[in-house]
Amino acid sequence: MEKTKKKVIVALSGGVDSAVSAYLLKKQGYQVIAIFMQNWDDYLNNSIQQETFCTQTQDWEDCQKIAEQLNIPLHKVNFIQEYWEKVFSNFLVSLKKGLTPNPDVLCNSAIKFAYFINYIKDNLAIDFDYLATGHYAKIVKKKEKYYLNKAKDNNKDQTYFLCQINYHLLDKLLFPLANLKKKEVRKIAENLQLVNAQKKDSTGICFIGERNFTKFLTNYLPNKEGEIINIDNKKVIGKHHGVHYFTLGQRHGLNLSGNKEAFFVVAKDNEKQIIYVAKGKDNPLLYSNECLVENINWLIGQAEIKTYEKIAINAKFRYRQLDVPVKIFPINDSFKELKVQFSEEQRAITPGQYAVFYHNETCLGGGIISSAKKTK
Repeated sequence: MEKTKKKVIVALSGGVDSAVSAYLLKKQGYQVIAIFMQNWDDYLNNSIQQETFCTQTQDWEDCQKIAEQLNIPLHKVNFIQEYWEKVFSNFLVSLKKGLTPNPDVLCNSAIKFAYFINYIKDNLAIDFDYLATGHYAKIVKKKEKYYLNKAKDNNKDQTYFLCQINYHLLDKLLFPLANLKKKEVRKIAENLQLVNAQKKDSTGICFIGERNFTKFLTNYLPNKEGEIINIDNKKVIGKHHGVHYFTLGQRHGLNLSGNKEAFFVVAKDNEKQIIYVAKGKDNPLLYSNECLVENINWLIGQAEIKTYEKIAINAKFRYRQLDVPVKIFPINDSFKELKVQFSEEQRAITPGQYAVFYHNETCLGGGIISSAKKTK
């Protein structure tokens, strides 16, 4: 009698990564069921713009063709309201506070690896063994414990965006692209003649795509005109339409052309709607050697967390940044808040972004940067 195949739910997005993931799992002998999440609708979400981008309508059509090519069942679920409530609303609230949020991290923790799983169980009545996605990440088992590790392709590694998922889910996750380079994934798709083999990677906001950011936000946040001030001489040198359009270290969009040396955003005053700028990409005002991190989600057991208090670990303060050595100092017993010190000063540590911690290849977890400063 044939052994029952393990059942895997694959989050099929319409992109090449999730399509190849579904193929690899089927090739490995799993029973694969694909599910497409629709999390955004321009009409319902009041985002009608004359722009060119890959809509979720196109993604759904691609998913249908891929499922047919791979001969796997496909379901479509609608999480438009949940995405708005759990991800996009929080994104807007953070912007209003003058922060620079990262909705991709929240999208993973709140939708893909939380609500999505519960919905499958409660509404589709599908009993499954694993959830798989096209993320570039790796699950490693050591002494009966499961860890989130970096993918083989360092350039595509996405553990940064997975830092807030539930630690207790790790043994239920499969990342089929863990040991593949992006070019290898493309090659597999080409050999299979998948309809999306040459489809460009998705960019921009999670499930919304690449937009004209300023134009897009005007649908939801009113413009608030304010002053751009040279922090060195305190002179007003320009105007802007909203602090929420700018982030620390930003150069473009300031409309301060005509100067011999470029200006960069070095500080923001959200209450007074002031953008402070200074000359030079490496201006000392952009650098700090310490930050506070809150709402930390750990991807290791509570007992293991404390072992990293007394040793140097690494951290990323933005995606694609090289790991930098840091030391952590807990502010409370739960290790949910930390003071983080860097061995070398870092440029443009930005409140609202995530600090993600690593020990060698293992992602330990991460939290939201609340402030940064220079102490020496």
